[in-house]
Amino acid sequence: MTRRLQSLNLRQGHPPFLDLPWAHPLGAWSDHSPRLVDLPRGISRHEVLFLGYAEATYAFKVLPVDVAEREHDNLRRMEDRGLPVVVPVGLARVAVDGGAEEEGVLITRFLDGALPYRALFAQQGLERYRDRLLDAMAGLLVRLHLAGCYWGDCSLSNTLFRRDAGELQAILVDAETAEVHDDLSPGQREADLGIMEENVAGDLLDLAAQMETAPVDADDTGPSIRRRYDGLWGEISREVLIGPAEEFRIHERVRALNQLGFSVGGIELVACGEGSQLRLRTIVTDRDYHRHQLHSLAGVVANEHQASLLLEEVRQLRAVLSRELGRSVPLSMAAQRWLEQRYQPALRQLGPLVAPGTDVAELYCQVLEHKWFLSERARRDVGMERAVEDYRRRFGPEGPAAGAGNAAGSGSAAEAAPTEPGAGR
Repeated sequence: MTRRLQSLNLRQGHPPFLDLPWAHPLGAWSDHSPRLVDLPRGISRHEVLFLGYAEATYAFKVLPVDVAEREHDNLRRMEDRGLPVVVPVGLARVAVDGGAEEEGVLITRFLDGALPYRALFAQQGLERYRDRLLDAMAGLLVRLHLAGCYWGDCSLSNTLFRRDAGELQAILVDAETAEVHDDLSPGQREADLGIMEENVAGDLLDLAAQMETAPVDADDTGPSIRRRYDGLWGEISREVLIGPAEEFRIHERVRALNQLGFSVGGIELVACGEGSQLRLRTIVTDRDYHRHQLHSLAGVVANEHQASLLLEEVRQLRAVLSRELGRSVPLSMAAQRWLEQRYQPALRQLGPLVAPGTDVAELYCQVLEHKWFLSERARRDVGMERAVEDYRRRFGPEGPAAGAGNAAGSGSAAEAAPTEPGAGR
């Protein structure tokens, strides 16, 4: 059966992929290309391979041409809406048997440091993330539904998970069945949740069949994700009654949503026919509030939980500066001081741990976690410089725990650090 690359549409900034053995089926590429990379993967109905280039690692998935085109378009539209999805890089059309048939090959960029759910449930040292995985799944569904995206095949197998300042971020990796609308009806959201519960149970039953003991209750996990989803959705859609002298409650409501990471794009106040009271409805746009704020203040790109943690450090620095100067200091000024005196110097010191694809914001967050660990052991604040030095010694290329706590790995500094008092000093 002959094959010929018929067309290859790519985004700028990525390799041309012309060195790949397009004349062979994807399943035989391991015999014809040295670029294959063995990475953890979830279950897929289609042939999937990972190939490594200097710039990044890429996933190649074989699909019928119309399905590949639809998934590529869905991913692009979701990406345009700022949703956590894999980056669609390109689409190849391969003629089979002289053009009698066609195959589509969807190309996406692999997410450095991302893991399938199987690795999180099966790998030692990652047990503490299992509960956070459910929160991440619920949060991903909320974000999709807020943006008008119906997934249609929500499952653990179609999701990757990446560390986000001690929490997990869930990323959609399969959009074959997705639909992108202006908004979703309650019926569409309910259908998506029903599919999620059924698929999650199937994922976990399949995993349990391969392990000696079931990692979690397959029957309750889907409903648990739904309960978390319902809690978040109920909070963002909740309406509040306010009286004539209760304008402060508007700020309280917005601040509470911001603390959960939700950006508020607008506020509606409607007379409710109950005396002089008004009904307050907030228009939530996304769950990237802290990401947007950190980028605006310091130009640092980070995930949501990372940004929340880094902004807390900025606020602490502002308090110190205000006390030293005897006046209130703008958050923007504190952010610039933090950037110049803490964040950038720490990353320079951490240079040996920064490899291509390293999530530097996550690396910095791990050092903050390591600083907390050392300070707890020492019963005093050991300072950032000391924490960076100790982190480098332990987790650098020559350290005793090399790879255990780096940003691309799955563990953390606190998990790998010694437990005896004072060992990190």
